[in-house]
Amino acid sequence: MSSILTNNGAMVALQTLKGINSSLAKTQNDISTGKSVATAKDNAAIWATSKIMESDESSFRSIRSQLNVAEATVAVGRNGAEQITSLLREMKELAVSGANDSADHGKINTDIVAKKAQITAIIDASQLNGINLLKTDVGNGSGNFTVLASLDRGTAAATTANMITVASTNFETSIEAATITGITSATSAQTAIGEIEGLIELAVNGAAALGSSGKRITDQASFVGQLADSLKSGIGSMVDADMEETSARLQALQVQQQLATQSLSIANQAPQALLSLFRG
Repeated sequence: MSSILTNNGAMVALQTLKGINSSLAKTQNDISTGKSVATAKDNAAIWATSKIMESDESSFRSIRSQLNVAEATVAVGRNGAEQITSLLREMKELAVSGANDSADHGKINTDIVAKKAQITAIIDASQLNGINLLKTDVGNGSGNFTVLASLDRGTAAATTANMITVASTNFETSIEAATITGITSATSAQTAIGEIEGLIELAVNGAAALGSSGKRITDQASFVGQLADSLKSGIGSMVDADMEETSARLQALQVQQQLATQSLSIANQAPQALLSLFRG
């Protein structure tokens, strides 16, 4: 049945055109933003998940920066400890040379005292941003230096902070404050040798401990950086538009739009055919 009041063909063609225009607008938006999920309206679940991942990715990059600073701080302490170890070895060599009656004990003792003063200067100077891992108080009111290593997210929304703690070597008390017997004879030189050997062991152990802590921080910084990259890649796979697919879809929708427009035009012309029924 034909009607001049209701054009079913035109209504169907119009709905088809509206659907195509809506898909075309969405495709054009995907191309302009580069994202298939740009707002919560596009896909609420994916959008919410991506925002949490973006927050974690940003946090991990900040953590990596802090770990890099912590790595440098520990490296300053380690370099100082290694330098102190070298000075103590030189002090031992001087004491060994004084363990005979013909040695110039006064000159040897003067050299040892000077190197001991240099050790004190190194301990005082081995700091970065106010943190000195060779002193009893590292600079924060305690004997430990802590740095945020990661934020671990469980099934719940809350995160758990994991810290790396680096203990002070406490050279200020164990080495700087230590007393070395003055060398005035072969006998006193032998006593000094034993005392210096004890200090060397402390220095070596301290440098090794800082080296281990520094390596751990370096490894953690590398891991956190890789984790941040993985999160960014994951976010991209969730919300980024596939430009090849989107480009092909755009061209297809443009053709469909032209055809739908033509179909609507034909449907709108259908009632005109009824006029021929009333022509004489």
